[in-house]
Amino acid sequence: MNDNTPRCQYQDPEHFHCSGDANKSGFCYWHDKTIDKSGDEVKGALEAHAKSGGMLRGIFLVRAQLSNVDLVNHNNKQGYDFSYADLYHADLTSAHLFNINLTDASLMKADLREANLNYANLINVNLLGVKWTGSKIENISIGKHIKQEKLAKIFLREKNKKQADDYFQQSEEIYRDLRKHAEQEGIFTLSGKLIQKELTMRRMQFSRFSGKRISSKIVELFSGYGESPLRIIGISILFILFCAVLYTFTGVSIDGQFSVYDHQNSLHGNFLLFISCLYYSVVTFTTLGYGDITPIGISRAIAAIEAFTGSFTIALFVVVFVKKMTR
Repeated sequence: MNDNTPRCQYQDPEHFHCSGDANKSGFCYWHDKTIDKSGDEVKGALEAHAKSGGMLRGIFLVRAQLSNVDLVNHNNKQGYDFSYADLYHADLTSAHLFNINLTDASLMKADLREANLNYANLINVNLLGVKWTGSKIENISIGKHIKQEKLAKIFLREKNKKQADDYFQQSEEIYRDLRKHAEQEGIFTLSGKLIQKELTMRRMQFSRFSGKRISSKIVELFSGYGESPLRIIGISILFILFCAVLYTFTGVSIDGQFSVYDHQNSLHGNFLLFISCLYYSVVTFTTLGYGDITPIGISRAIAAIEAFTGSFTIALFVVVFVKKMTR
């Protein structure tokens, strides 16, 4: 006897089909957006549905009361797949969501206080307004760019600055809330990455050629907003090499004798001059100033700029390094 029961019409963007029994709307209970799922009975039904192997992708759980729900796929390396699920305003306090996959889902304004989200996949998830207090977020994955950030860049390419700024503002809020919670949980590696994203989103809201945006970009390039001491070292090395090249072509006085690059000199001679200029660039950058090599003419201006930049950069490195180590 053939089963003529209509099947759910749900199909997600990745072409996964639901094989559940459809009701009058053409969708199964879990994918039917017209059914109110805020009742107390939903939690037990959802746990049973998950354990029975039912499709969880794209299910509609707006305002669902799921406090203490157990959605851990026990005895399985892969967590339950809730991709594209809508959990807007859902109560997930103290929920067990270890290793859950929420790719492309919506957790907008969801209550995740005290929930266990360790190893959760939150890539491209709408995290606006989420309540994080007390939740466990070790080793979560949010991807390189959150959902609102991607949308902001799309609108920016379309030259819709107003809409782009709105999404950049939402992105800043999401990164800030998650960063504060990561700091409270002592996950400083994550919080360091999040503060860089937070400040980048703030920068993107400034006018393109404004002083605030330019200065913010400089701080990012130099130190990753205070989170990348190695970046300071790298830029310092490049600046020292650049100044050494300038000294080579503008000339310096070595032991009282003026020396400058000359194409008529041998390659070895010009190379030794560059090495001497590199040495002078290092002692100038670090403000040691032994005096065996002195600048002449234009080299004086270069040396002054390098010494000032070096003093500032070394101080910046100390501040950033101490900040990282004291965590």
